[in-house]
This record gives sequence, C-alpha cells and structure tokens, in this order.
Amino acid sequence: MAFNELRAIATFVKAAELGSLRQAALAQAITPQAASQALTQLESHLGIRLFHRTTRRLSLTEEGTQFLHEAQPGLATLQRALHGARRGREEIAGPLRIVGPRATMLQLLWPVLDEYARRYPRVTPDVQLEDRIGNWVEDRVDVGFRAGGPPDAGVIARRLVPLQLVVCATPGYVARHGAPASIDDLARHRCSGFRAANTGKVVPWEFRVGADIVSRQVVADFATNDIELEARAVLSGEFVGQLIGVTAAPLVRSGQLVPLLTEHVADHLALYVYYGSRVAQPARVRAFIDLAIEQLADNPALFLQPHELAPARARSRRRGAA
Repeated sequence: MAFNELRAIATFVKAAELGSLRQAALAQAITPQAASQALTQLESHLGIRLFHRTTRRLSLTEEGTQFLHEAQPGLATLQRALHGARRGREEIAGPLRIVGPRATMLQLLWPVLDEYARRYPRVTPDVQLEDRIGNWVEDRVDVGFRAGGPPDAGVIARRLVPLQLVVCATPGYVARHGAPASIDDLARHRCSGFRAANTGKVVPWEFRVGADIVSRQVVADFATNDIELEARAVLSGEFVGQLIGVTAAPLVRSGQLVPLLTEHVADHLALYVYYGSRVAQPARVRAFIDLAIEQLADNPALFLQPHELAPARARSRRRGAA
C-alpha cells in the first residue's frame, strides 16, 4: 500500500488533539487499523518516535511535541485551502471570464448574460468582445462563443444555433427595383456589405448551390463593421443586404423585410459555445453554459423556418417562369 504522507500527518495531528488513536480514526472515517498503520509509516518515514503508546494511554514524545507544533499550523492552512476550493466549485459565485464575437454579442448573447446576472448576482462576469479564439490559458477564458465553423482542437465545443445567411430587402425596394432573379442578378442592385474587423475587408456573400457553398464578392454600395447598422441600411429601402438569420428573422416575420434568393440561403455556419474541460468545472461556469444551451440551442425564433422561406421561393419561381 502506498504511503499517503498527508493523510498520515492528519491522523497524527488528530490523535494528538484527541489523545486517542481510535477517536482519531473515527474522526477521519477510517478504521483503527488504518490509523495505526498510517502512524507507524509516518514514524518510519521520519525516523523518529512520535508517541509513547500503551494499550490504555497515548502521549507525545518530545520529538512528537515538536513535530506537532510545526505541522499543526500548516495542516490547518492546507485544510482551509481545500475547503475553500471545494466551496468555490460548488457555489455559484466569483469571476466569470467570457469571450464572444462582436457581430452576434448583443442579439444572441446579451439575453443570456442578462438572465444569468439576474439569477446569480454573486457572479461577476467579465466579457471581452473579439472575433478570434486566443490562447485559452493566457487569456484565462472560462467560456467562449464563436460564430462560423467549429473551433479548433483543444477546446470542447457545442453547436448552439445555425447562422443563416439571408439575402433580403424591404417590400418598397422590391416594388421599385424588382427582386434579383439569380445570384448573378445581384450585380444590378445596390448592396450592403459587412466589413470584418479582423481583416478590414468586406466579407464575400455566401450561397448554397445544390450541395455546395459558393462565395460571391458583391460590390458594397454601403459597408460597415456593425451588423445592426447594416440592418438599418437595408431597412432604409436603399439596399439589398445579406443578413444573418438572427437579425433577419424578426424583420421578415414583421413584414419589414422580404427574403430573396431563398433557394440559396446558406446555413453551414453556426454559433458555438466552447470551454476548456468538463472535469472539475466550477458551478458558475456550468450554470452559464447550461443557461446558454437552454436559451439558444436550436431556438426556432433565431432562424427562418422552411415554411417561412417557401412563399418567397414560390414568388421566385413565378418570376423565372414569366
């Protein structure tokens, strides 16, 4: 049996405090035989005798008294540290460092943060907005979100919700300029564009064509690095835009926007939540991940359903036939 030095010291200290090896065993929930063996191993390891022992009496030797004096404070400090670590894992309190993409933070992630802060006021979230996955250890990240493809190896990722790419315009724009009949037909329309913060370039529009995803660099007559501002530009009635589904869905449902080229809506991207480990996860981290999954995972309010795109497809087919 391997020698557990810490357990042996704890047994020694408890026996010295209680004046009984049997009582020390009961306090530590071990057998008297195990307590006696631990003490014998500790004495052998140290090369000194710690107790004068008889069948009826236990008393410290001079060396045992000195060892108790030196070991007792350190053991108490260690036990407090262990207790604090266990309590910290179980209590929903303390700092929570979160990173997420700027483009989807307000629309998708703020409702989760808002509800979490209400439920767990003893947690202090620290939210950083950036469009990259940095060094997990150096950045001290507890939970991260990423829009796009799955995160790289080294983290655990859970897909939450698809991020559709929906071409749309206002009914007024369509009435004045007509709807694009094809992807190529976008060239005759004024289009908005999203400028990626990490590259400074306008992001190409992406479309599903059969089983493939194709990219098309449109000429941006209005460009911005903010998805809300791009949505406002499209709502002005002056531009056709490709918006993510979480932005487009409520505007389409309210009749403010009309989805276009719906047979080419791309849905290969998604929002992911990622974290470092499932093992020994603090309760505050687990509670936040669970809430994000509860509120976001495949939430139908966050993307357009097939029946909501079907009328637009029918209109597109009729225009093509004409």
